Amino acid sequence: MTMEASLHALLKTQCQRVFPDVAPQGTARPYVTWQGLGGEAARFLDNTAADQRNTLLQINAWSTTRMEALSLIRQIEDALCASGAFIARPEGEALSVYEDDPQLYGCVQRFNVWSAR
Repeated sequence: MTMEASLHALLKTQCQRVFPDVAPQGTARPYVTWQGLGGEAARFLDNTAADQRNTLLQINAWSTTRMEALSLIRQIEDALCASGAFIARPEGEALSVYEDDPQLYGCVQRFNVWSAR
């Protein structure tokens, strides 16, 4: 299973509405979006690919209230760090965001993830 498939399955255990990049307009809350932000290329000295890959991930928890978004991102952090599918480490605490239209609260957190290639 790819890292993306494992991530999607794990996120679905925390919230039923999970989307890469952006959610469709009108999606019920709460929901989660995620994005790959690059990562460290893992190559050997002979330039062959390693059996592991590194991905920087941004996970976004969106809700109607600040507290629900914060609670959701904390649950996601715990689940990611406990997962056997990959090694995940938070790159810092969650950042709070607010979208005035349509009055949407979010918590954004970045993770450094190592997984099978």
